[in-house]
Amino acid sequence: MPLFQTIQFNETTKILIWEITESFDELYSRVTLKEKTQRRLDGMKSQMHQRAFLSVRMLIQEMGFTDKDLHYDEFGKPYFDCHNYISITHSYHFAAIIISHETVGIDMELQRDKIQRIADKFTDFECSYLQPEFTEEYIKKLTVIWGAKEAIFKIRNEKGISFKDHINVSNFSLSETQTQASLHFDDLIKNFDVHYQEIQSDNFDGKFTLVYAFEK
Repeated sequence: MPLFQTIQFNETTKILIWEITESFDELYSRVTLKEKTQRRLDGMKSQMHQRAFLSVRMLIQEMGFTDKDLHYDEFGKPYFDCHNYISITHSYHFAAIIISHETVGIDMELQRDKIQRIADKFTDFECSYLQPEFTEEYIKKLTVIWGAKEAIFKIRNEKGISFKDHINVSNFSLSETQTQASLHFDDLIKNFDVHYQEIQSDNFDGKFTLVYAFEK
């Protein structure tokens, strides 16, 4: 399947989502990789990971870029040699990118019961409004919170940042699509706009949560 969804957030920000239904060979035949990328692909043991990796290349091609335009810094953060910022995510049968003139991060997660078991590893501030007794809502809210913190971490990408201790996600409603978050790390305080939505495919079971953050 080609592009699953395109979200034109504003004039300079676009999100593209790819549903990974193609085989490795089908995806591989449709991209051109530089030598460094080919070595990275060859080193991946999971074919699902390889297909997600190639799907990201399909997405950047959709935006008019090529693999030669995409680079990674020493911390693994992707970037282009131009004024566009890029952030990348993949989860199971989906891959997504966000490209913007603004500083952005993106994350996509499958909604799973198991997130309840690790909630205490990444929530503290958020416990003031979370309600574990409402299981379905609790799982969905935890997934938004995790996605927000992951997206913010991708933006800052600094060693020592703790999801639990340093990133706070403000209270929000699942009936809405936006909230606020803040990073408190060393002497740094940064605020973020966070956007979230649910993604579901007819081809696969399960619901996904897409989250993307903008640094203010």
